[in-house]
Amino acid sequence: MSEQAIIGSLLGTALGDSLGLPFENLSPGRGATLFPQPLRHHFFLGKGMVSDDTEHATMTALALAKSGDDVAGFARHLAWSLRFWVLCIPAGIGWATLRSMVKLWLGCGPSTSGVFSAGNGPAMRSPVIGAVFSDEKDAAKRREFVRTSTRITHTDPRAEQGAQIAALAAACAARAARPEEGPRTFRELLSAAVPDLAPEWAPLLDAAFRSAATGASTSAVAAAQGWKAGISGFILHTIPAVIHAWYRSPGDLRSALSDIIAAGGDTDTTAAILGGIIGAGMRLEAFPSDLLASFRDWPWSVSLFQHCGTAVAAAMAPHDTAIPEIPAIIWPLVLLRNVAFAAIVLAHVFRRLFPPY
Repeated sequence: MSEQAIIGSLLGTALGDSLGLPFENLSPGRGATLFPQPLRHHFFLGKGMVSDDTEHATMTALALAKSGDDVAGFARHLAWSLRFWVLCIPAGIGWATLRSMVKLWLGCGPSTSGVFSAGNGPAMRSPVIGAVFSDEKDAAKRREFVRTSTRITHTDPRAEQGAQIAALAAACAARAARPEEGPRTFRELLSAAVPDLAPEWAPLLDAAFRSAATGASTSAVAAAQGWKAGISGFILHTIPAVIHAWYRSPGDLRSALSDIIAAGGDTDTTAAILGGIIGAGMRLEAFPSDLLASFRDWPWSVSLFQHCGTAVAAAMAPHDTAIPEIPAIIWPLVLLRNVAFAAIVLAHVFRRLFPPY
């Protein structure tokens, strides 16, 4: 584990989320028409903001900073953050996540609040866990924390399996000496690290591996699978597409994000998960400076991600290490931010009614 990997995963998640957000639920053709390349921020006056993907990853990091390697404490802290988060009326919250939040507020604990769904929620939270528990000696802890995070919201085994795959990918990226080593290590470890994969995974992951080796774009992979509207929010669609884009461009964040966003569909989530994986293996100075400069949000800021990474790294260090102040989220102000955010989202929806088509 390194502080740099944690910060990098959060930064990569935020950039993927903010860049993919304007393309969400657009078909590949419509997205390319409305927002021609090169990839840049389009959400609000040339600036980027984030959605629930980054918010979940950041709340996960904050829970890790507060609990250290105490998995019960982690579940408790993350569940309380999610309770307050849903009161702030986040735009675009998934149906499964919303139902689990209701169960939390009705008195269910984090081990019983999940609902049966194979959506993407747990995979949003897992790359940062992989960045924290990136060493092979920490593999059991990584699996335990991913399982705990998953079951707060989702109980379908495939949701956990997808989250475990994303966490393993981030861990491999974080400890790779060179970017191209991450995907190779991932493929070598996958069957042992996630031994209980449902049979549906094998053909999809094999197709991703083969297509990436030929240089085929993620859009081509999605089309070959029959996903004409783009990559959906179903975990069995999202994770193979993310792994394909990572394999194709393991050391080029901008190219990888461009590739998966061009595939359309649930672009903010697919790009956020991909960014969280690739970012875990990047040095901070390697992040595109123009994208960081045009990223503007509160409280989900570059400064917050950096403070989170420092706090998590200190919490996981030996107990005689001084733990810095853990950032606090001021939820009433987040509610006000979300009102403004929702207005911008509605403006995007209205814009889509008009040409060019």
